[in-house]
Amino acid sequence: MRALDLIVLVAYLLGTILLGAYFSRAQRGVRDYFITGRRIPWWAVMGSIVATETSTVSLISVPGFAYGADLTFLQLVVGYLFGRLAITLLFIPAYFRGDLLTVYEILGRRFGDSVRRLASALFLVTRSLADGFRLFATGLVLSALLLVMPGTSAIVARWLPGLEPTTGLLVLSVLAIAAVTIAYTFLGGMSAVIWTDVIQLVIYLIGTGFAATIALDRIPGGWNEVAQVAGTAGKFRLFDFSLSLSRDYTFWSGVIGGAFLTTATHGTDQLMVQRYLCTRGPRQATTALLVSGVVVFAQFVLFLLIGVMLWVYYTTYAPGDIAAFTVGGAVQTDRILPHFIVTHFPPGIVGLVLAAIFAAAMSTLSSSLNSSSAALLADFYMPLTGHARSERHYLAVSRWATVGWGVVQLGVAIAAIELSTRVVDEVLGIASFTNGVLLGTFLLGTLTTRIGPRAALVGIVAGILFMLGIRTFTPISWQWYVLIGSSATFGAAWLAHALAADPPGAPA
Repeated sequence: MRALDLIVLVAYLLGTILLGAYFSRAQRGVRDYFITGRRIPWWAVMGSIVATETSTVSLISVPGFAYGADLTFLQLVVGYLFGRLAITLLFIPAYFRGDLLTVYEILGRRFGDSVRRLASALFLVTRSLADGFRLFATGLVLSALLLVMPGTSAIVARWLPGLEPTTGLLVLSVLAIAAVTIAYTFLGGMSAVIWTDVIQLVIYLIGTGFAATIALDRIPGGWNEVAQVAGTAGKFRLFDFSLSLSRDYTFWSGVIGGAFLTTATHGTDQLMVQRYLCTRGPRQATTALLVSGVVVFAQFVLFLLIGVMLWVYYTTYAPGDIAAFTVGGAVQTDRILPHFIVTHFPPGIVGLVLAAIFAAAMSTLSSSLNSSSAALLADFYMPLTGHARSERHYLAVSRWATVGWGVVQLGVAIAAIELSTRVVDEVLGIASFTNGVLLGTFLLGTLTTRIGPRAALVGIVAGILFMLGIRTFTPISWQWYVLIGSSATFGAAWLAHALAADPPGAPA
């Protein structure tokens, strides 16, 4: 890593902290901190949705997916588009009925506080685990760069004695990323998160554009050779019509499972719903969500094509370099793009692309910290205090809750160091596990009027237990988890209602 690259990267990281400090001046209470006074234009919210959805897992693991497989990941992205349409019809109008701070307040109005708190707790657990993995993935990138710098062994020996250099550098990398993200989120709240997301979107799109250009330049025959070599090897395959429930990335699990996954993650998850609440109304929120789907699809196409280009380059022109990202005889696909960046990019561009990768990571992590803080405050702490404390007090609690959740995710990231070589499946699998239960609960509240709070609680508990069984004892793909979990939750609640005659509005 050269001096110019380091300057570019440090300037970006310091800039995000300064932006957070700038937005901190306008905060007078928790609604300014969490939903910005509903002053954000739709296009900025759209950019924030895209940037948040595009974590380092996307930038690193999706090209790695194409390197190791083909383009069938896009089947899942098609499902994302259908899921967004469902959200605009089922949920967005309800978000703007009343003065919501968290999406789980809707469940509280319909089923009572017990259901609200349980749903919020599921969100908090899922966020902590999934985004801890995302933080780990970003650490992989930074540690890959540090490995090529002189003196790294001495750094590890000084700060983390007893750890071997590779692991030590990864730990230090995770700590550095977490510290910067916590700092600007602590200061600026949701305003800083959204506007930083917009800047980060531009940066990582420019960075990945450079990555695609340089990768293509390293192949003598250009795109024509990529098309010929990759096409012959089947790397452009888009569809897998297999009917097996245990296979990932089939047409059926991608389109159907992806639709249910997005309906859950973008429709019932505080991380995304909080962005809609920052717009001026349901029309702006709908526009932001639908346009974001088109942008997400286009960028996933770009990420996958970068993976195909890298496969052509390494297998055809640099097979000897594959050993650099092979461990125990297996290619670690999450390390391919970072390795290519540090070994092939010119001075300054490495720093820009690295900043792009950081941008993707921090956009998701900062959103996670802010939304987790909002859920903890609005769904647990404020009711506990009877809403009797001052706005200044609640704002201070919100900021320190942000720090607390940052520490939790940092712990998950460090624990994840010994796990998967392709973390995209880990992240999406975690999200799918609990989001199905949450989606089923929201569908109970949206599509029914007869189900009461006790039946809803039974449905949630039954859905969790059922998904534990599916995860533990079956080979079913994680892409079906949301559909299965939401169906189990919905069906169990109906059965409980029928057996116990739980009336709507009965105390939970």
